[in-house]
Amino acid sequence: MQARDVKSVADAMAIIEERGLSHVKVGVFDNDGVMRGKYMSKSKFFASLEKGFAFCDVVLGWDMKDQLYDNAKYTGWHTGYPDAAVRILPHTCRDVVDEQGMLLFIAEFAQEAEVVCPRGTLRRVIEKADKMGFKAFGALEYEFFLFNETPHSIREKHYRNLETVTPDWFGYSMIRNSVHSDLYEAILSMGETMDFPIEGIHSETGPGVIEAAIAVDGVEAAADKGALFKTFMKVLAQKRGLMATFMAKWSGDYPGQSGHIHLSLQHQNGQSAFYDPSQPHNMSDNQRHFLAGQQQLMPEFLCMIAPTINSYSRMVPGFWAPTDATWGVENRTTALRVIPGSAKSQRIEYRLGAADANPYLALAAALASGLYGIEHQLEPQAQVKGNAYEQEHDASLALPATLWDAAQRFKQSKAAKACFGEQFVEHFAISREWEEREFRKHVSDWEMERYFEII
Repeated sequence: MQARDVKSVADAMAIIEERGLSHVKVGVFDNDGVMRGKYMSKSKFFASLEKGFAFCDVVLGWDMKDQLYDNAKYTGWHTGYPDAAVRILPHTCRDVVDEQGMLLFIAEFAQEAEVVCPRGTLRRVIEKADKMGFKAFGALEYEFFLFNETPHSIREKHYRNLETVTPDWFGYSMIRNSVHSDLYEAILSMGETMDFPIEGIHSETGPGVIEAAIAVDGVEAAADKGALFKTFMKVLAQKRGLMATFMAKWSGDYPGQSGHIHLSLQHQNGQSAFYDPSQPHNMSDNQRHFLAGQQQLMPEFLCMIAPTINSYSRMVPGFWAPTDATWGVENRTTALRVIPGSAKSQRIEYRLGAADANPYLALAAALASGLYGIEHQLEPQAQVKGNAYEQEHDASLALPATLWDAAQRFKQSKAAKACFGEQFVEHFAISREWEEREFRKHVSDWEMERYFEII
């Protein structure tokens, strides 16, 4: 049996017996899209397949540096950080790259914890789409920088004077991907092994930057693929003495790293819900309303798409990242890019997405806002033609400029509460407020250089 043939509890047990494994890997994704997990014994795993298992809910109550939120209601010192129920998802079974015979299973929080679980939040949006008569499909494409560094060396250098794996600006370089063919082929092979197949990969504009486009799938599976790609791309790099970063912007000298989201809808009969050749740009009424929902709610849902302090450093004019909730047809200066095509390829690219976003929450925001547009028959504002950075836009399309502002918009959004539930909105908003407060505790190099002597 192959790992991706596993669909049921019985299948999961059978493949473990067949491979003679004493342990398997199990992991969950936290608020920031970081995979937290462990090796689990066969006996424990078999019992957990049937009944679930317990995982300390601190995973939903701390940040990416394991620092505890001091403002959360869901969990904290006031609850004692109890165990939360977790379910293992047999159909997510995968081989693990460079671990011969080892299997990995994704799990998700269940019962009370499910309301704030990122994967559970996305699934509720997918269930909403299903009730509306749609199947949602998505694909993620990520830009990331590679460095000739290790976890130790970057700390010894205090994250300065880092050496990129290649120099200079050289996008779509056949020279780069040929000289480094072993690396590129290892990435492609990993994608096949772990079932996040890569449709295309190439050097991007900037030293050491690569873009990888993951193949389209149902939205839940697309999120799994994106989350696993980010996790194991870092693993692959570190095993080769390299480091990969998915920061939204690691240097002010280069463009930021995107995490563009491609979305489309089908009717339950398999026909495109976005394609209508009788309409301009082949845009069906559904696609137009979907686009309008994404445009209208982008400022309110921004902290799900741009969830870190660093996210907002990327959103500057002229560096391939949008600054307003604009849309255009085949226009890469806008936040939303309508891509006219066939019944199979007609879609929307949510270009605001950055590489640092949690794939589950980014897809949830992009999909939920579109469904909201269909449900409320919203109409988009006029499309942008030409360079969106040089044009004035309606004030309602302005995006929050900081993570704190984005969290406030999200916390107050009636649409967010309708789409994701009040408990999730409250919990995620406070986690973003925490992130901003942590940042404010620190003095930046820019402040020292600007103020130390002169002020």
